[in-house]
Amino acid sequence: MRAPYQVLVFPYYINHNGIEYAIFRRSDAGWWQAISGGGEEGETVIESARREAWEEGGIPKDSHYIKLDTLSSIPAEQFKDSVNWDKSIYVIPENCYGVKAIDKQIILSAEHTECKWLSYEEAILYLKWDGNKVALWELNKRLSKEHGL
Repeated sequence: MRAPYQVLVFPYYINHNGIEYAIFRRSDAGWWQAISGGGEEGETVIESARREAWEEGGIPKDSHYIKLDTLSSIPAEQFKDSVNWDKSIYVIPENCYGVKAIDKQIILSAEHTECKWLSYEEAILYLKWDGNKVALWELNKRLSKEHGL
């Protein structure tokens, strides 16, 4: 059963041109977003993020993750499993991460039709959800400061 939280993961790649971020087009709705998904019972939040990034993008589970401070809330009723959750749960947290890609090889799952590697300025224009935009902004600020960009 799905646990009452969500994870959001932005793969990033740094080279001599700067930082690029992977964004994904949903196969069921067509909008662009980061890798996202729910936790499974018994998993920690970071284990869920690693599993989702592996399942949706083929990103190795031992990759370097950055926990972001960004924390969004999503209405619980948007998830079919919410009928199994405590009735006092109205919103669930969306925990956000960045993950360093060793190369730009992404293996798409059936959940996405396309992946693009873009600069922050380009990627932010594609994203549908405000929570994705805030998480990407934070990740970009952290990486830019860390790498002097």
